Amino acid sequence: MTTYFVTGATGFIGKRLVARLLRRPETSTVHALVRETSRERLTALSRGWAGADKLHPVVGDLAEPRLGVDPEGLGHLDHVVHLGAVYDLTAGEEANRRANVEGTRHLLAFAAAARAGLVHHVSSIAVAGDHTGRFTEADFDLGQRFGSPYHATKFQAEKLVREQALPFRVYRPSAVVGDSRTGEMDKVDGPYFFLPAISRLAALPSRLPLAAPDLGATNLVPVDYVVEAMEHLMHRDAPSGSTYHLAAARPQSLNSVYNAFARAAGGPVIRAALPARPSGVLRR
Repeated sequence: MTTYFVTGATGFIGKRLVARLLRRPETSTVHALVRETSRERLTALSRGWAGADKLHPVVGDLAEPRLGVDPEGLGHLDHVVHLGAVYDLTAGEEANRRANVEGTRHLLAFAAAARAGLVHHVSSIAVAGDHTGRFTEADFDLGQRFGSPYHATKFQAEKLVREQALPFRVYRPSAVVGDSRTGEMDKVDGPYFFLPAISRLAALPSRLPLAAPDLGATNLVPVDYVVEAMEHLMHRDAPSGSTYHLAAARPQSLNSVYNAFARAAGGPVIRAALPARPSGVLRR
């Protein structure tokens, strides 16, 4: 039988992963780290989940040494899954450092004390920073720089995982959006910031052609893809240090992302791309 300890279990990715782990026939226990104030939320989320009787809340906090948890009372842990983090590009440096770096440090101290079998760390493609060119799953520190506290602290957290002694795996999702089947999303950030403006454009005729400059590209993946990939990769044979980019095979243009939202809202879509530099402009 298999046991798990999961941080971030009430989060957007975490709650879906926990539900899948509980459904696995070989799962005996899933311990979920929660603050005292989040116990009711976890209970509410788990109502109706298959195997919910195997879910056990563990009161603690990423801000506490060893999470404020005594591992002796939990028994052997086959898998420690670290999802707890700040996923907000607008958060300040202190909030990012406290959750992403110190939280990871405390998680690793807990996992070492528990003699966990395998640590699964959810990082981000943000660790690539401003690196130009190909950045593979075998790459980590290539001298890249970081434009925000979020990017920098995700790199620092992964570095801590790579420097500790327990067997580990790293998962680097790109920008995670809603469920591909239901569209469910639990926060308004990233491309969802544009929804109010797009909804206002929906008042215009949907056949009205729009023209826009080429805004570049991004990489978006739906949350169900990330969760299903993680569950599969967690349980396959692989050497310690294995790293997985959970990203779309090809980037998506920002214009196509806008069009996807516009079609859903019933608004006009971009049908033509403007040239990067208007012709006829004098250059000095």
